[in-house]
Amino acid sequence: MIALMTPAKAKSKLAQNMRERRLAMNLTQARLSKRSGVALATLRKFEQSGAVSIDNLFKLMLVVGGLDDLIKASAPNPSNYNSIDDVLSGNESPKRKRGSRS
Repeated sequence: MIALMTPAKAKSKLAQNMRERRLAMNLTQARLSKRSGVALATLRKFEQSGAVSIDNLFKLMLVVGGLDDLIKASAPNPSNYNSIDDVLSGNESPKRKRGSRS
């Protein structure tokens, strides 16, 4: 898979999305800070630069919504291959369920 977004752009977009969610909820930075437990200075820095710890990101997402979506987005994609030989041959065989025999 080719990534078309750099980490710096991803951080910037994440900060922009957080700000938009906050504004859509009519929350000031101070109010979001208080509700989430994230320091106001940390929230301001995040919205300006995109820099935030994972703990603080989770706290903010819990308040503005989207924490479940963030967790789902990090789930691994299922593989259609059982071995490197399947990849090289181009054969896409369905994966066998554990404990079953085919």
